[in-house]
Amino acid sequence: MDAPRADAALQATDRLRAILGHLGRPSAGDIVSSTLHRARAWVMAPGTHAWAGDRSPARRWPASMSSGGGCRGVGTSEGSRDCSGETARAFAFGSLRSLAATFLRTLSSSSKGTATRFTLDNDVLSLEQRQFYEENGFLIIKNLVSDEDIQRFRDEFEKICREEVKPYGLLVMKDVSISKLKPGLSEKVVSKIQNFQEHQELFRYCKLPQILKYVECFTGPDIMAMHAMLINKPPDTGRKTSRHPLHQDLHYFPFRPSNRIVCAWTAMEHIDRNNGCLVVLPGTHKGSLKPHDYPQWEGGVNKMFHGIQDYDKNNARVHLVMEKGDTVFFHPLLIHGSGRNKTQGFRKAISCHYASSNCHYIDVKGTSQENIEKELVELASKWPEAGSLINFKDIWAFRARLVKGERINL
Repeated sequence: MDAPRADAALQATDRLRAILGHLGRPSAGDIVSSTLHRARAWVMAPGTHAWAGDRSPARRWPASMSSGGGCRGVGTSEGSRDCSGETARAFAFGSLRSLAATFLRTLSSSSKGTATRFTLDNDVLSLEQRQFYEENGFLIIKNLVSDEDIQRFRDEFEKICREEVKPYGLLVMKDVSISKLKPGLSEKVVSKIQNFQEHQELFRYCKLPQILKYVECFTGPDIMAMHAMLINKPPDTGRKTSRHPLHQDLHYFPFRPSNRIVCAWTAMEHIDRNNGCLVVLPGTHKGSLKPHDYPQWEGGVNKMFHGIQDYDKNNARVHLVMEKGDTVFFHPLLIHGSGRNKTQGFRKAISCHYASSNCHYIDVKGTSQENIEKELVELASKWPEAGSLINFKDIWAFRARLVKGERINL
């Protein structure tokens, strides 16, 4: 066997190593790193290759590596066989092929009972990360977005608040209690901006390669950015309107399947319980979509802040303390919300909901989503360009943008 063919064989074993490692199956990494490493060392050792010289010295191979007498010679007291020349080379690469088959059988047997519903096979998430998301419905990746990018997004938000730029289709929202006290538009009034798909700099967040690298683990390679937001949670006025009721994001979405949808939510500063961090109910992504409506809060509720009307109050709650640049990815059925901002500062975060472009739109008539459909259509009908025939699907098709791969359905 000549050098190029031998190199190709070794490259193939490297690919096998990558496949097994990427799938993260139990013990696959150990098997590859130990056994394959030894096999490769034997093959590459001096005296076993045609390019090392026509008359290579004899080489001893452990009897455990031979199969069916593939290496002729006399067994020694050490349990090995003498091999030399072309026979040794053929045996070496035959052994690698045998090892590959063994690895694949091991992979097949170890994968039984470990089927995943909420993540796809990938080379990004570790086995532990996949298992955590499968079980809990969310996953935090530390320091994913740079300080420089976050500052640029902050600067653009401030320009919008000063009305220096007015991106087409942008929805500016104000806190219900603050807007009455401070009319007009400013950073101290705006609690959220949505639908900035036409703002080049802000929408750049939705296309960040380090974000999409993780998104693909949940959606697959064909990715649509469906909904973008920058949240500016204001200091609470005492009426607790800065809270966001517990909800499931799927309530707002007329597309499925839910398992191919994910949100990326990035902290733009330190976030904890004092300034209203996210709170999640781990594992609730395994359930179904629950009915939502406005909560009966005395202090008032912000527009479209629907909440779950019936949920198990005994569910454990986890408050997500995050640093600037940390990003949490979570499932659209995960029950989550946020507490009030008890500080004097504004708590900022930027997010985008993604979906596989292979998802499809559904009709929500006769379902618990009819109320949000009606509210959104009424709001959208006020757009000058909307016309009288706009529907729920039209609203989302208008927002959707391809950010990676091919646009299929959405």
